[in-house]
This record gives sequence, structure tokens and C-alpha cells, in this order.
Amino acid sequence: MTHRHTIHAHHYGWDNGLTPVARIAPGEALEFDVQDASGGQFTPASGAADVVGLDFARVNPVAGPVYVDGAEPGDVLRVTVLSFTPSGWGWTANIPGFGLLAEDFPEPALHQWRYQASTLAPCAFGSWARVPLKPFAGTIGLALAEPGCHSVVPPRRVGGNMDLRDVAVGTELHLPVEVPGALFSVGDTHAAQGDGEVCGTALESPMRVALRFDLIKQRPLAFPRLITPGPVTRHLDARGYLASTGVGPDLMLAARDAVRSMIDWLTRDHGIPAVEAYMLCSVCGDLRISEIVDLPNWIVSFYFPRCVFD
Repeated sequence: MTHRHTIHAHHYGWDNGLTPVARIAPGEALEFDVQDASGGQFTPASGAADVVGLDFARVNPVAGPVYVDGAEPGDVLRVTVLSFTPSGWGWTANIPGFGLLAEDFPEPALHQWRYQASTLAPCAFGSWARVPLKPFAGTIGLALAEPGCHSVVPPRRVGGNMDLRDVAVGTELHLPVEVPGALFSVGDTHAAQGDGEVCGTALESPMRVALRFDLIKQRPLAFPRLITPGPVTRHLDARGYLASTGVGPDLMLAARDAVRSMIDWLTRDHGIPAVEAYMLCSVCGDLRISEIVDLPNWIVSFYFPRCVFD
């Protein structure tokens, strides 16, 4: 399917008072020119010192908003991901005060990536690993019914910064409509990310993304849903996994313990410096709730794909 035109305009907050930059009918497709999550504050020449000066008021810009004809509160907007046109450049950062292990890693760090945009071949992470790529849109959602400007940083019931790595090519995302026209926007494209995005950033990369829009009339939906076109981890499954665990009555603490254990493992057995291991975990490792019913303790696991060492 061809798209009608490309959306270049972007904004920094969900606001149902924003003027739409395009208007489309159900069944139509559009292409969006998506900036990286820094909003252009990082470039291929940036270093760790630039992380300290990051202006959070300019992070996570989203392209849009787009008005969908006929969309009304109570409807569902079905968004089908058609394609990504990657840029070939991206970054991963440890941002002080941000991420699952912020207290463990107070110093800034920035890793620059160069990947093959045409083939999406696994991308080198220093001399330690090669990471399989899977482009997706980290932030994708609609305007809320509440007036005013709402931060793009947290996910919301109408979508937003969900960082669901399976919102990839072929996936159908269902979003609940709360305002006339839905007011759709998309941003925060990633070339790769593990479930949990544990350091707070993935392989952040500007891209173009083509999407098709359809309406499901008057089917109230409390939270987003998605339908994937096939297996979701096959690009990482080939060589199995290293898996660490955290055990205890608090899921957040257990998640931290699982990730800390994996960082220690990677540092000891593979010689990866701790902050680099932390960022690598964010890009390709998966946090999983493995058990949540056996009182008083739960188990969170962290799965790290062994294929990155091939």
C-alpha cells in the first residue's frame, strides 16, 4: 500500500488541543519522519559529556498529530505497521538518575551505533557482541480526553511510550479513542530493544515508519492491545539464553536483582565493563515475570541471548 504523504511535524506532549497536521480517512496509510528520542540533541559526534546536558523538555518528540475521520470516543483505532526505513545510526545512553539501576550507575555513558540500514545485519557492540536488529516504534498513541499538555515520557491507557518491541512490521496495534479524530502520533523509533529497556534507552534511531489506519466502531477498550504476525523472539532464539533471577516479595526489587546478576555474569565471563553490560542488557535482554502466585516470594528472570556472542 502506498502512503499519501509524509508527516514531518512533531510535538512534545499529548494535548487534545493541538491542531492536526493531517487528516485522513479510515483505510489510508501515512509515512512519518520520526526523530530519535533525544530530539536531535545527540549526533554521531556526541559523547558522554553531552548526556549530562540533555534537555528533558525536548526528549521523545512524536510526529503528528493526525486526525482520523469518523473516529469517536468509544471507538478503537487499529494501526497496522507497514514498514520502517532505518537511518543506519543510533545511540544508547546511561542517563544519570534514569533507568532501573540508576543508583548503581550514576555516571553518564553514551554508546554510538552504526548499522546497515539496507540489510539490518546484526550490529557490533564494541568488540564484545553483535546485536540482531528489529525496528519498532517505542512511542505510539492517541490524545487523552483530559485537557492540557501531558508528558510523553510515561505510557498511558491510550498508548504512548509503551516501548513494546513487538510493535514491529506486520503488527496490528489497537488503541482506545478518547477524543474526536483520535489525534494519533508516533515517535521514539528503535532499531533494537530488550523487553524492559532496563537502562532507560534502547538502540535509539531516527527512522521513517509507514502505518495504515482503520476504525473499529464502538468497541470500548480499556488499554492497548496488539496482534503480532508471527513469532516474536525468533531473531534471538537460535543459540539459547543466559538467564539470571531475582527472588522476593517485591517485583521491582526482584527485577533489579535479576539484572544486577546478569551484569555481574557478563562482566566476569565476557569481560564487558559494567556500564556497557548494563546498556547491552537494555538493548537485547528480556525481563520476564516467571512466577507471581507462590506467596510470599515472586521470581523475575532476565534472559540474555547467547547469539550476540557468535
